[in-house]
Amino acid sequence: MSFSYPVEFVEELLDFEDYYSCWSFSESSDSMAESGDCWAQSAEPEVGTKAPTLSFSPRIPDLFPSRHLTDLSRWPLFSVLDLDLISTIKKICVFGSAGNEAVFITENDDVFAFGSNCSSCLGLGDTHSSFEPRKIDILCRKKVVDIAFGSGPHVVAVTRAGEVFSWGLNGYCQLGNGGSNQGFVPAAVTTNLANRQVVKVACGSHHSMVLTVDGEVYAWGQNNCGQVGTGSTANQPSPRKVTSVIGALCAVSIACGQTSSVALLDNGEVYGWGYNGNGQLGVGNNVNQPNPCRVHMLQAAVITQITCGYAHTLALSDEGTLFSWGANSYGQLGTGNKANMVSPAKVLSLGEKYVEVAASHYSHISAAMTQKGKVVMWGQCRGQSLTQPRITRFSSTDDVFAAFSTPPVSWRIYSVDLVKGTRIADTIAKAFDNPENSDLKFVVEGKEIHVHKAILKLRCEHFRSMFQSCWDEDSKESIEISQYGYSVYHAFLRYLYTDEVDLQPDEAIGLLDLSNAYCESQLKLKCEAIIRQGIGVDNVAMLYAAAIKFGAQQLEEFCFRFCLAHMTAVTQTEAFIDLDEAVVKDFIRKAGQSGAFRT
Repeated sequence: MSFSYPVEFVEELLDFEDYYSCWSFSESSDSMAESGDCWAQSAEPEVGTKAPTLSFSPRIPDLFPSRHLTDLSRWPLFSVLDLDLISTIKKICVFGSAGNEAVFITENDDVFAFGSNCSSCLGLGDTHSSFEPRKIDILCRKKVVDIAFGSGPHVVAVTRAGEVFSWGLNGYCQLGNGGSNQGFVPAAVTTNLANRQVVKVACGSHHSMVLTVDGEVYAWGQNNCGQVGTGSTANQPSPRKVTSVIGALCAVSIACGQTSSVALLDNGEVYGWGYNGNGQLGVGNNVNQPNPCRVHMLQAAVITQITCGYAHTLALSDEGTLFSWGANSYGQLGTGNKANMVSPAKVLSLGEKYVEVAASHYSHISAAMTQKGKVVMWGQCRGQSLTQPRITRFSSTDDVFAAFSTPPVSWRIYSVDLVKGTRIADTIAKAFDNPENSDLKFVVEGKEIHVHKAILKLRCEHFRSMFQSCWDEDSKESIEISQYGYSVYHAFLRYLYTDEVDLQPDEAIGLLDLSNAYCESQLKLKCEAIIRQGIGVDNVAMLYAAAIKFGAQQLEEFCFRFCLAHMTAVTQTEAFIDLDEAVVKDFIRKAGQSGAFRT
């Protein structure tokens, strides 16, 4: 079965408002071919001036959006900026052979660049390096939503309107402007894209790819290993649609390794093409592929996220299983050894589902987030090799690349929520359930939870109504709650103090019920996101019914799509058999409309 999302949903995602570390190269006996050549050895090449892929799926929403609390101090470049300017930054992208170039976007949608400016990659019209940020005038107020970059570097950006701009190194036609002249300022890429709405960009070493809202893939640039997907090895000077094999199909995400390309289709299938000397295409051999080839070993899984490292590939399934293949000399496959894999292998699990996966074709490091929010990393981490996932104290996969990637580059453009008034927030959080200064306690299942009326009234409409002088509750110092369990009510009150929810997916159902009753829309969305992480074949039918009951539309849609992708298994579970008759009838009707019963 296939699944897709309407243009309106894409636009909503695109409009989502959205460590300081030393690093060094470790010695290796593997040699690297000259720039622009295919790697002659099956061994993985050393890190050179390479660039990261960005991970944003226009049709499959990230369960954990690319934003997190940060003061940007993890990135060395940003430590030199004025604090007033830093306070306005909304999105950042760090790149370059030493992590020494950056582009950032402010709250006013102004686009700035600063750093070493190698090959005019900052798009400022000159080759001057500077720690003083300067505006990229042509991109200001255009709502840039995605940026990718390659070796050299060259840079490609896409706006919310679907326009594509490129600049920087162009020796292999990677800017897509029909020639090989260097680009000093961003220029629109229009050939074959003029009437297309592009939603995502990706770059390899010297080639570029874009994905349109209609699921079409276009590529251009260096093609010596077939990475552009034209069926030949001739460089491609302007965007050309990848028509072979996947031309009539619908792609939902793309990613690039150094000289390889990968596409994810709306039915969960993965296709790869280009250089394959390390097995990074996952097709069972080491033969280069000038046309897309399906990764058949993944046919039993429905893949929802893909990303590429320097010479390895990672894919995450809708059930939270993580697969890897390709080069492994630093342990970047996470399989517990350093043996290359020409077919997908499962990354070692920590007993939890994975919900996000990250890699950059600048480096040999991999990172992921589990359903409980744990961030793990493996591969080449500051010159050390980790062959299996290691838990970190980071709150985001982006921080892994700032602190441990060689070089320290961002693996995607990402939004930041700047920390303002941290000490006030910390003080309020610490006051939760503190009997020393509280003026109210809730008693749930015989256990006390100490709170402050003023904070509850400020944070929740339900309590603003409850604590009015005309109601008895306003004068009480203790209130007993019988409708909800202790863990659920404790999590709810803690959320009012911290904006955080710390519950397992199965417990979050009760909190979803509470948030629905108390009309807490933001909390409701958080609960839906948590519940999605715990969805599996055995419980998806029950969660589907719960989503309908509590009016959780996003969760309902997610469960429905999951059921379609695993129809045979889901319909044989006890949870499905126990569904209310009306729910089953409505499910069958919707499944029919989605083409589930076509022969």
